Amino acid sequence: MKSSTTRNRFFLLDSLLSTGSLCLAALLALPASAAAAPPAVATTSTAAQPREISMGDTARQLSDWVRTTNDHKAQAFAIIDKKNAALHVFDLDGTKLASSPVLLGLAIGDASVPGIGERKMSQIRPEERTTPAGRFVSEPGVNLQGKDIVWIDYDAAVSMHRVVTSNKAERRLERLATPDIADNRISYGCVNVPVAFYDKFIKPVFGSQAAVVYVLPETSEASAFFNMNGAPSTTAALAAEK
Repeated sequence: MKSSTTRNRFFLLDSLLSTGSLCLAALLALPASAAAAPPAVATTSTAAQPREISMGDTARQLSDWVRTTNDHKAQAFAIIDKKNAALHVFDLDGTKLASSPVLLGLAIGDASVPGIGERKMSQIRPEERTTPAGRFVSEPGVNLQGKDIVWIDYDAAVSMHRVVTSNKAERRLERLATPDIADNRISYGCVNVPVAFYDKFIKPVFGSQAAVVYVLPETSEASAFFNMNGAPSTTAALAAEK
């Protein structure tokens, strides 16, 4: 287990990218292809409110399986549907509490590059900025600014936190509001959650105790990670549990 100091340092992989001056410094250290401006965002209203979310069929099937098999071990759990850039939160009984759009890793992919959590930002190429799929036991954490976060995959430096808006050029609030799912791909792999949603549904439970986070894959079938036709998780996805 890494020290708490090292653990907090890893949050910089995403949160520092989203802060003005630190973001600029990081981009200047990247290759020209990585330092390019973020993809254009579709025009939205000035209010830039997060778009409404409904559960997709696969997310619904997974939630039913979790409840039926008690795969979540009677803990609160969340499902992140990467194909729809959506987060669904459930209580310990498996009752759905709420859903929200989220921002995800820039790159399409279901695995983290080995050792990425130990690398400098300047060494992480755009195609390596994935949000990994699988079953994860989350844990509360604190970043270097003293703000609470939720670790999804500590070793890969992937956390769930409030959306950071200091870098206006990234237009993260607008990305949460547009209907184009492609707009939601911007981070280094961390899951960015609207502030109000995080404070109401994530911080009270995920921010105070262990919980379970299921991240649906986007390049393969869900069955490659979750045994939804049988007993609780026994696949390689469980290797992500910490």
